[in-house]
Amino acid sequence: MQQKHLKQALLAAVVAAAAAAPAMAQTNVTVSGLVDAYAGSMRNAGDARSRAVVNSGGMTTSWFGFKGSEDLGGGLKANFLLTSFFQADSGVQGRFPGDTMWSRDANVGLSGGFGALSFGRELAPHFLPTILFNPFGDSYTFAPLILHADVPLFNASGWGNSVAGDTGWSNSIRYTTPNFGGLTANIHYQLGEIPGRSGVNNIGANALYFNGPLALTAFYHTVEVNNPTNTVGTPVAFAASRQKAWMVGGSYDLKAVKLFATYGQTSHNIDVEDQTLSLGATVPMGQGKIQAAWAQTKREGTAFGPDQKRNTASVGYDYDLSKRTDVYAVYMNDRITGTNNGNSFGVGVRHRF
Repeated sequence: MQQKHLKQALLAAVVAAAAAAPAMAQTNVTVSGLVDAYAGSMRNAGDARSRAVVNSGGMTTSWFGFKGSEDLGGGLKANFLLTSFFQADSGVQGRFPGDTMWSRDANVGLSGGFGALSFGRELAPHFLPTILFNPFGDSYTFAPLILHADVPLFNASGWGNSVAGDTGWSNSIRYTTPNFGGLTANIHYQLGEIPGRSGVNNIGANALYFNGPLALTAFYHTVEVNNPTNTVGTPVAFAASRQKAWMVGGSYDLKAVKLFATYGQTSHNIDVEDQTLSLGATVPMGQGKIQAAWAQTKREGTAFGPDQKRNTASVGYDYDLSKRTDVYAVYMNDRITGTNNGNSFGVGVRHRF
């Protein structure tokens, strides 16, 4: 009998101790990614001839990575993100030679009622406004707006991308506001980390508004540092050491068609300026959608040479085989003043996991 009472007392003590102990924090880590490959014929403006290719990233740059969060209680969470690009056609890591391992994301931070604060390699201020406000999303192969903003042409045209600083900023701090009725904003600050030049940095911000069928965006940045390595100078074909850029955009979903439009400018500490206008639309059809987009960039200024104009137009069809897998076909025409015109075509498969 005495032993029974002792067991009951011990059990009661264990239950009481468990009740008094603080609740364990809830944690989760997920592995996700995307594989995208296509076959076709590629010829950008300025290329001497077409190339038959099997390439990676027709509609989205292939990537994989890890995402995690820990519930710290009281509405506070710790978050991390590690994601890496790769080339599905060859298995090579990164977007290009010399690209860093975690060039898509590598950051850690806290989030709560105040918004979110993170440190590390983050999306650049222009990234979300450009990919969310054109019909081809984050296609660095066929989206006219993305090609003009972010993809230099290493050919006879000498055409450099308009927006400096890469699509991700290393050594940066980002603050994201809470959602105010569909409106959120991100403030970005990147340290140059260049010895003896503490004033060299990148500063930027964007705003995103979603309310029913209407969406609006804007971004601004001033850039002195390029990525993935910390060197001064912009990646365009002229020797500017500082760039200011801004863009505004919007979309409206009429159900039968979704319309997109953006307009932006870049200026530098030398006499050269880009003005970029883009228009586009998507039309639902069957289990997919028709996509059409056009972008025009006017490049002016004595530092670059004669004024140039680039016009790129793409039309395609993206068909959903499931929630995670789609197939697509895209045709693109690319023209730059004084160079050979280019026509490209690709068919591909994209799978999310």
